[in-house]
Amino acid sequence: MDYLANIKALLMLQDSAKDDLINVIIDNTKRALRVRLGLSASDEVPEELSYIVVEVSVRRYNRLKNEGMASYSQEGESITFNSNDFADFEEDIKAWKDKNNKANEVRFINPYARALSNRASSRASGRLLNDFSN
Repeated sequence: MDYLANIKALLMLQDSAKDDLINVIIDNTKRALRVRLGLSASDEVPEELSYIVVEVSVRRYNRLKNEGMASYSQEGESITFNSNDFADFEEDIKAWKDKNNKANEVRFINPYARALSNRASSRASGRLLNDFSN
């Protein structure tokens, strides 16, 4: 996905004057999302969740110079920022993790599988093994 092009389209930016700034926001957003997904730094953001990078990046861009502000009021106008940029996407993130996270899987290992496999291959070759050999 071309994050930069999508974000610039949503922000209605025609020139490349803010490209470096937007790329920093994209990079930071992807890093934060990878942490939430439990991915390593070398993993890419899954394509099905790439819209989160775009949406959060637009929010962060629009909040520039107001980063620490939780709310602002002046002459009847009130602006409030969510302290968690990913809050609106938590259900989607959880659903992806439930579907794709291998840490949630349970595996059972048969300790005798190797011995049984070796015994079968030895019988096929005509050798006899006792029950405790590998």
